[in-house]
Amino acid sequence: MSNVTIRCVITDDEPLAARGILGYAECTGFLQVVAVCEDAIQLNSVLKQQPVDLLLLDIEMPYINGIEFLKNYPNPPKVIFTTAYERYAIQGFELDVLDYLLKPVSFERFLKAANKAYDFFAAQNTATQPYFFIKSDKKLEKVLYQEILFAEALENYVAVYTTDRKIITHATLKSVVEMLPAQQFIQPHKSYVVNIQHISAIEGNMLHMGSHQVPISKYQKEEVLEKIVNNRLLKK
Repeated sequence: MSNVTIRCVITDDEPLAARGILGYAECTGFLQVVAVCEDAIQLNSVLKQQPVDLLLLDIEMPYINGIEFLKNYPNPPKVIFTTAYERYAIQGFELDVLDYLLKPVSFERFLKAANKAYDFFAAQNTATQPYFFIKSDKKLEKVLYQEILFAEALENYVAVYTTDRKIITHATLKSVVEMLPAQQFIQPHKSYVVNIQHISAIEGNMLHMGSHQVPISKYQKEEVLEKIVNNRLLKK
């Protein structure tokens, strides 16, 4: 994975909470805190002055809350919400935030969110070349990441299924996984890697992609479902 430094701004009207998040961010080694703001007014000024990749953003603040700020700021950076209020979760994910942290935030939970941000920006870094070449039947075939449904290990070969063809190549599944952006693909089973964008349904221990089905290992099911659903499950 590429080396990634994420420029971020912490915004929280509680000084103690802001210091805690700052301490956590400094421990990661890849979150570079460029400013700490008390409210959305200060944050607005910071964003006008310098490039920022990520906001560690509280919701309930004076003047304007974090959700309203995000809705009204043009082309905002990616966001991880840090809040004491669970009731904003659905609104938060409707705004396509990377994660939603409930206070008090443990370092373990913070690191999980930070790593999610790392994966996202690492994938963005490779977005200028969203394809790779597969050697098959004495020719090199160009395959776009977005076209891949899944890849399956077949002893000394790998079958790559795309939206319009199946390509067999002499390779290991591990070598294929290393070529793919981690944010977009997941390995639900030791013999398969799947493009999350093409999953149409989850039924028991099977992932559906059109007419294809891929098994989920019982040992990885919880992790796989969390990454696929990613808090986008509609509940009663």
